[in-house]
Amino acid sequence: MSWPRRVIGAALLTAVLVLPPWLLARYAGSLLPGWPTGEQLRTWIADPLTARTLTAGLAAGAWLLWLGVAYTVAVTAGRRLRAGARWVRHLPLPTPWQAAATSMAGAAALTTVHTPALSPPNPPQPMSTDGLHHLTPLALTGEGVRVPGGWLPDDTARQVTAAAALVWLRRRRAYQPGQNPDGSPLTPLPDTVTAVQAAVADRPQPPATSTASAVPDLPAAGVAFTGDGAADAARGVLVTRLLAALRDPPDTVLVVITRTCLTTLLPDLAPAPDTIPGLQVADTVEDATALLTFLADPTTPSRDGGVLPIPVLITTPPSAATANQLATLTAARARVVTLGEGPFGSVWSVDRHGHTRDAQTGQPGPRLCVLDRTAATDLLTVVAHHTITVPDPTATTAPVTPQAADGVRAWIPRQPGRDTPRTITPLATPPAIQLQVLGRPALLVDGRPVTIRRSAALQVLVILAVQPDGATTTQLVQAIWPGLPTHTVTGRLYTTLSDLRSTVRAATTLTVLATTDDRYHLNPEHVDVDLWRLHTATHDATTTLTNPTPAWQTVIDAYTGDLAAGHTWPWIDPPREATRRLVLDAYANLAAAHTDPHDRLRFLQDAIRVDPYNQALHQQAADELTALGDPAAAHRLLHTHRQLLKSSSVPATDLPVGTRR
Repeated sequence: MSWPRRVIGAALLTAVLVLPPWLLARYAGSLLPGWPTGEQLRTWIADPLTARTLTAGLAAGAWLLWLGVAYTVAVTAGRRLRAGARWVRHLPLPTPWQAAATSMAGAAALTTVHTPALSPPNPPQPMSTDGLHHLTPLALTGEGVRVPGGWLPDDTARQVTAAAALVWLRRRRAYQPGQNPDGSPLTPLPDTVTAVQAAVADRPQPPATSTASAVPDLPAAGVAFTGDGAADAARGVLVTRLLAALRDPPDTVLVVITRTCLTTLLPDLAPAPDTIPGLQVADTVEDATALLTFLADPTTPSRDGGVLPIPVLITTPPSAATANQLATLTAARARVVTLGEGPFGSVWSVDRHGHTRDAQTGQPGPRLCVLDRTAATDLLTVVAHHTITVPDPTATTAPVTPQAADGVRAWIPRQPGRDTPRTITPLATPPAIQLQVLGRPALLVDGRPVTIRRSAALQVLVILAVQPDGATTTQLVQAIWPGLPTHTVTGRLYTTLSDLRSTVRAATTLTVLATTDDRYHLNPEHVDVDLWRLHTATHDATTTLTNPTPAWQTVIDAYTGDLAAGHTWPWIDPPREATRRLVLDAYANLAAAHTDPHDRLRFLQDAIRVDPYNQALHQQAADELTALGDPAAAHRLLHTHRQLLKSSSVPATDLPVGTRR
């Protein structure tokens, strides 16, 4: 809103709040002139409809109307003030060391005598707008990551990102091309995970460190969490330890928690506890103590022959007898965390931001990861190993019918009254503007690339290519800046769209973005999108009744690379995987349509190049190699695939036995 409109609005609001009460007080009397006397009440009962009573009634109604308007203004102003206060609290303030360094640098700049330089200064380095894009309250600044519902250390945030990538690698490995299984759904990851991904994305990776750096240093004698953030800190210890367990050998127990404590911390835990690696739930504190006695024994070997990592027990305050046993365990190799003061160990008071203070000495302690129930459940979702049900590839299945439009657009919920998707009809003459989103995204005008200065603007183009029906302002903001309040970044989206329109306007007079029913979408009359051509080819192949082989080949030719290759936007994984599955289904259908084993092997090998993690494609290709009399090559292929999965920390042994022939 421009400043003249702001001034006019403020003047009108002031007039509405000031003039009516002044006029009423001057001409109709005060709002509360006093209680009526008995004589006045008897007169009013005898003759209620007089000019005086009617005037008083109208005046009272006018006063009530004004009070309603004043109340509405006050409530709206209070909400905006609270929103502004929350935004100010989330601003990344400088640490005491940073403030001291800045003061010293300022003093040096004011007191140092200037001397001319003997050599010309280095030219200034340009700063891209991508760097400005990441300066948000969710930025990974070395001070941890703030997400809705908690705070995570930097190392933990990177482990969350790695676990999220592992989820998608598992889905790629388990997908059965050409069979359209019900398992391995393209459900987007939870909101907390995408918020962490947004904070970590496009950041340089630090030097490799041990996973223990993300785990808080807990007192060896045990610790009790108290204060407003005690439960959040216990959930943080639980999630942090389980994230570290992803790099440990299978069946390694890192966290033991009593069932009562788990119910207190996470009453609505979606993944079953037995699907979370590294977690063991004990019915009672005594059972947990017995298990911890075995795990804390330094002579107990791990599955790979090494030494088991230090286990952690999270429980409610134990009894005196059990506390003595736990104290003995903590003196050995275990760590115990209790919710509430216990009979042994230290006592840490934890606030809701994870800051700790020793209740006995008053000294500050380490900052802990804190998570509320929703945030902890979201993060445990990517830690859990879900059982994937896949059909037997030896069984006869119906021809695949990939749903290109609905599958790719699953990340945006359908809007009421918009059940019919927008139909993209190929034009007789190609438009002058081409948008390429398969492979490296690029916008071309008459064959010449247009430089998109903002990362957010490029995301808008890819989102609208994925969603031909368009997207609302809220949907765009939530996709590009997850975890931030929508009203705080809406202006940033408008600036991005304005810059994008200006960039396109400088290259052509045609419009790229259009708005219909408060939804932004690409103009299909002026823009040609390679992803839309792939969808059209897939639709033609699935609806062809006779000889669909050429149609499937058209699908393969239309796929020129992964969707937005090279970008790690948090929202990109579901549509990227859905697009990849379209071409995998095309290869699988072509292989099934040919009788020559050499042709089938060629199509399967091409499909493996598209997705080297897919287990079904490797198994089918190995079967074809064995049928052709080359079992050694089949063995090498499967061994290479297992090594790839091992290097990516993707287990290759948790699929049902019936999927391997």
